[in-house]
Amino acid sequence: MSESDVGAVKRGFWAKLRKHAGKVPFVRDAIASYYCMLDAATPLWVKGILAGALVYFISPVDAIPDVIPVLGFTDDATVLTGAIAAVGAHLKPEHYKPMD
Repeated sequence: MSESDVGAVKRGFWAKLRKHAGKVPFVRDAIASYYCMLDAATPLWVKGILAGALVYFISPVDAIPDVIPVLGFTDDATVLTGAIAAVGAHLKPEHYKPMD
């Protein structure tokens, strides 16, 4: 994980989420992944996986363009789901608390 990946996520995450919030079915997991990535207690390798998945989410270039109705976020959801499957044990209840 590079600082530029984390910086890219910090700069683009909330803007992308606000723009597409009604279309993104995985909002809670995306936000929890964001907070987990920023958590000082999260291991570096976990931060790297989450940063990669979140960079993919905010990237304007991906396998299925986000502007395609219904299918647009399936690739983003797949990448994030895979990341969470790999590091899900590190997503703690406090990473979800900002949404409660």
